[in-house]
Parts: sequence; C-alpha cells; structure tokens
Amino acid sequence: MPAKKKASTPAAAPSAPGAATSAPAAPAAPAGPPGSGLSVVQRALRKLGLVRDIDFALYLPMRYEDETRVVRLADTRDGDTAQIEGVVTEAEVAYRPRRQLIVTIDDGGETCQLRFFNFYPSQQKQLAVGARVRVRGEVRGGFVGRQMMHPTVKAAGTALPEALTPVYPTVAGLAQPVLRREVRSGLARAVLDETIPVQIGLRGAWDLRASLSFLHYPTPDVAMATLEDHSHPAWQRIKAEELLAQQLSQMQARMERAAQRAPMLDMAAAPLGGKGSLHDALLAVLPFGLTGAQARVGEEIARDLGRELPMHRLLQGDVGSGKTVVAALAAARCIDAGFQCALMAPTEILAAQHFGKLVGWLDPLLAERGLRVAWLTGSQKKKERDAMGAAVESGEAALVIGTHAVISEKVRFHNLALAIIDEQHRFGVAQRLALRGKARDELEPHLLMMSATPIPRTLAMSYYADLDVSTLDELPPGRTPIVTRLVAEHRRDEVIARIQSQIEQGRQVYWVCPLIEESEAVDLRNATATRDELADLLGPQVNVGLLHSRMPTAEKQAVMAAFTANQMHVLVSTTVIEVGVDVPNASLMVIEHAERFGLSQLHQLRGRVGRGAAASACVLLYAPGDSGRVGEAARARLRAMAETSDGFEIARRDLEIRGPGEFLGARQSGAPLLRFADLTTDTLLLDWARELAPRMLEQHPELARRHIDRWLGTKAEYLKA
Repeated sequence: MPAKKKASTPAAAPSAPGAATSAPAAPAAPAGPPGSGLSVVQRALRKLGLVRDIDFALYLPMRYEDETRVVRLADTRDGDTAQIEGVVTEAEVAYRPRRQLIVTIDDGGETCQLRFFNFYPSQQKQLAVGARVRVRGEVRGGFVGRQMMHPTVKAAGTALPEALTPVYPTVAGLAQPVLRREVRSGLARAVLDETIPVQIGLRGAWDLRASLSFLHYPTPDVAMATLEDHSHPAWQRIKAEELLAQQLSQMQARMERAAQRAPMLDMAAAPLGGKGSLHDALLAVLPFGLTGAQARVGEEIARDLGRELPMHRLLQGDVGSGKTVVAALAAARCIDAGFQCALMAPTEILAAQHFGKLVGWLDPLLAERGLRVAWLTGSQKKKERDAMGAAVESGEAALVIGTHAVISEKVRFHNLALAIIDEQHRFGVAQRLALRGKARDELEPHLLMMSATPIPRTLAMSYYADLDVSTLDELPPGRTPIVTRLVAEHRRDEVIARIQSQIEQGRQVYWVCPLIEESEAVDLRNATATRDELADLLGPQVNVGLLHSRMPTAEKQAVMAAFTANQMHVLVSTTVIEVGVDVPNASLMVIEHAERFGLSQLHQLRGRVGRGAAASACVLLYAPGDSGRVGEAARARLRAMAETSDGFEIARRDLEIRGPGEFLGARQSGAPLLRFADLTTDTLLLDWARELAPRMLEQHPELARRHIDRWLGTKAEYLKA
C-alpha cells in the first residue's frame, strides 16, 4: 500500500451528537414474506442494506454538520451555516402569503428572524417569548435583517458535542436521529478485529476500528476537505480494505472455478453426420473474410473451449467490430464437439437480429447434420414455445437463441456446454447465474460474455479480475467514419432539411426520442408526436415509421422488416434500437434531447449508422434549459461524443463522468460493489490490493475469508457472474 501521512490514532468514538442510549439493531427477519413482521424502521434499515452489525459500522456519513460550537451573529456572513444561541423576543403565526411561524431571537448583540412554514404546537411552545434556544441553519441577509429558514432548534445550555454530527443517506420512514442511534449501536457491537496480517499488509496506518470511529464522529479540528475528497488517512484505510476485499473475492472465484469442470469441446471429435467440421463450413459460407482481430480472438476462445477449466471470457469490441461472427464461430466449435450452445440477448429486437444472422449462416449447415437453431422469447405462443422447448430438451436444437425466456425453469437443455451472453451489463446478476446453471451432470458451461461498451483498464483490473478479456480492436473494412454534430433545438428546421436531402439520395434516417408518450413531469417531445410531425413536414411521399418497446412483438418485427427492406425512409424510435440493429443503407442518426442520454447509450445509437459505403452523420439535438445551457455532466457527455468516436476513449470518459457503479449497471446486481474507492483516483490502492490478495489467500486463507465476509457478505456471489 502506498505510504500515507501518519496521523495520531483517535481515541474511541466520542458520544454521537444528540444520540439517545444505544438501541439494538433491527432483529433478524422472521420467516415468511420479505419484510413481514418488521417495523417501519426495520424495513427502512433493510432497504438500506443494514442487517448485520458490520453493515451499520461500514455505513459512513455522506456529510457532517458542525454543532460543536456556538458563534455570534455579528461574526456570520450571508450564506454561512451557523449555530447561535439567543432569547426569543417575538413569536407570531402570520398568514400572508401563507401560514408561517415567525420568531425573532436576540443573541445579546444582534437579532435574527426564524421562519417555519411547517410547524407543530410543540415547536410554538419551545419558541415562546422569553425562551433561550440554540438554533442552527443557513444565515441569510435580507431587507428585514438576518434570517434563517427552518433551522434546527434545541434548548440552550446543553453540553456541546465533541465531534461533528454525521448526516447519513436515508430513506422514507427513517429520520436522521433514529438512523444515527442505530448506526452508533451497530458500530459499538461490530467485531472490528484486524483481518489484514501486519507482516504482509498495512504498517503504521490507522487500524479499522480507529478509522471507522473517526469517520462516523470526526473531531472538529479536521480539515473538512480531507473528509469530502476521501483523502484523510482514515478514508485511505477504508478504501484499501474495500479494494482488498474485492480483489480477494475475485481471485477466490477464479480459484473456485479452477476446481470446476466443463465439457472439453474438442474439435478432433468425429464430425457430425459425416459432413465435416461445422466451423470450417461456416468460414467457407461467410460473405466476408475475418479481420486479424477476429481470427486472433477466435483462437483465444478455441483454446479455452478445449480445456476442462470453464471459460470465463469477456469479448469486448466497439460498435460494428464483428462480435456476432466470433460468437457464431464459437458456437460452431461447441456444436462440432456434440454439445449445445445458448445465446441470450437483453431485448427481443437484438435477439431477433442475432437469430436472423445466425439462421442465415448456420441453419442450412445444421440441417445437413439433422440439427437446427431454436428461438425462445416470452412473446411466443404456448404451442410454438413448447415445440421449441422439446427441441432444446432432445438436443435437436444445437443452438438456442433468445431473451430471458432461455433461462425460464421450463427450458431444459440436453447438454449445454457454451453460454453466450450479449450486452452482459444489461442483465441482472441472478439472470447470468441462472443461465450458467442450465448445464447438467455437475458440469459448468463455458461462459462467453460480449459487450460493445469497452472496459477501461482500471475496471478490467478491478471488477473483471476474474475474467479473461478478449478485445476486437479492428473494424471490418467497409465501415465509414461517422461525423458527429451538436445542434441546438432552435435549429431543428436545418435538421429536417438534412433529412430531406438524405432521402432524395436514396438513404434512410433514424430519429431517436427519449419518451413514448407525453409526460407532464418531463417536457420532452415524444416519439408518437415526432413521427406525426415529421410525416407532415416531409410530405406523403416519405414513409415515416414508429418503433417503441410497448408495441406488440409482431408489429415491431413488421416495422423493422420494412425499414431493413428500404420500404420505410425514416424510423422514429425510442432507445429500443440501441443495440443490434443493422441497416447498411441508414446514413443519418438524429438523437433528440441528446443531453438526456448516457454517454455509452449515445455511442451505441451512433453506431447504428456508418454500416454501409455512404458517408454517415450523427446529429445530437440538444435543448438548453431555463438557464440557456445544459448541465455540466450533460455538456461533458456531448463534448466527448463530438470529440471522439473511439469506443475505448468514450468508455474512459464515461467512467469519469458516471463512476463505476453506474457504468457497470450495478443497480441490476442489487448493490454497487464499490462504495468508497474511486477507480479513477485510487489506482495506487488498487495496485496494492492486487499485489496483496494472492499472498493473503495463500498464506492466511482464514483471514481472507473473514475479510471477504466482512465487506461483501452475500454480494460476493455477484462477482462470480
């Protein structure tokens, strides 16, 4: 671990400011439905993930309030948050412009007016004329002198706390005083003995108990900046422990996988039906040659499939780099060895795109061998789904393509050996684990995950330490560069003219909207209204179609078929076309309210054009807010899109803007896997954790197990997916 500035270790945690006597943490949930028999507070605590004592101890404040000192009004400035004491000299309930309690206090030198729009009789009693009170809030200047709006109020004369007051993230039904009491109680009970061996780990740093005690209740002399930017030595200790737990869990998962067995997909086995290798036959019928990157990655996958060790590989490549071909060749190797392959995609449109390509390539070759490609989605009629399920169970369906329906309990595979998951970050962890659980005879299937969102190096080192990563860093020939332009909403007419020009040249256009229907809460144009507007402006000779997720499956398929066949000139769509849609004749992508989209989503949408020989463009149509400009994060996203089309650079900037939890779709896993460490700034700590983890697993396995359990608990399972 990098050396940190040594600081004196604090004493045990001082009394929590304003805390009542310790109360026990929420008891274990009784049997029955989740949350049954629990109080409102207990349910709220569980919603925050606070169950074990250590959960409370590791639930650190998001900010602090300084209630350790009282200041004079004369020493405050406009905008200061201050705590003052004084005597109430006036108190009245006024009714203009609305009912409010107006109180004046005098601190012996100056006066301050307090205003409460929401108040109770008990507050009126507490603030009666003549009462001496201590109030804390933001001091504002004004025509009537100094004011505070809704300050906190306590009786004067009570002892001042010795530490800053923690303010924790919370949910409805859980007030700060209650949460502070519960955290304090859990911290006092938590087992915080050292799990990092001194001889190989941290030396001269703060220990865990001292660090947590200090971060819950910092002394008022601490530099607030070191708490806010997490650079304080106590914060460094916490982040180091968290990163170590993550690395230990990843490496432990790799070790557990090394003890598992997967089918050895040996292509030297007898060819199916005497027809020769399916893999070689597929290469022969492809209408294009492989790029160097595709051939290299194909060999990496082939080596993995030939081993007993289950493959756990991430195939990453920018939009249009040819991941589907690599997946098809991997599937062919699996089928050649006499096993089944499953390919699961997050949306029906993307699954249908894969199905269309793979059926065209593989179905004639499989038919010669008495096999077929199966299609499984939730929208299928029962008769068709049952027929497909029977083909999967018998083994006739050598390749199974579909959505979440592939992992339903009713689907039973004959001998699944390879699971391919496209856009893996769009699936929840439980869904990815469920697909892995479809193999039989205690064998693990080989797992190939694909992503068009390239993973920055720091994320690959951290979240993907248990994965082998293959990268398609070469675009196939014929992909044209895409020009990206930022256009303000008031220039909408120029965009319409550009669309008209593209249509006259025989090209097609995408127009993407963020909403389907009108929303009173968000002032955005919706897809339906936009389709109608464009149809009016472009005239009856232009066919303008509509596509969104709420349409019936058959209708969506008909729209996409018409657009693919160039029977439709403009396709107005929601983000349902984000991935997988491949129409080479489409040369213009317009993204309306681009400031509302995430960076990787914008990049994915842009990748729907530039797939043919024609010059292509992406127009990011943005709407400045009331201030005349877009927000800071939105500006950063739009600027990145205009400056680069490199998916890896886009991913790096996306990580900077959103952080790792959002970038990885961590919400879908149920919990972000890193709460405190920042992979963009804590690379030295990450290097330290990566170096220490294997030594700790080898030399101190019991301490490693306890460390993982302390920090991750059940979340360690997420890292295996």
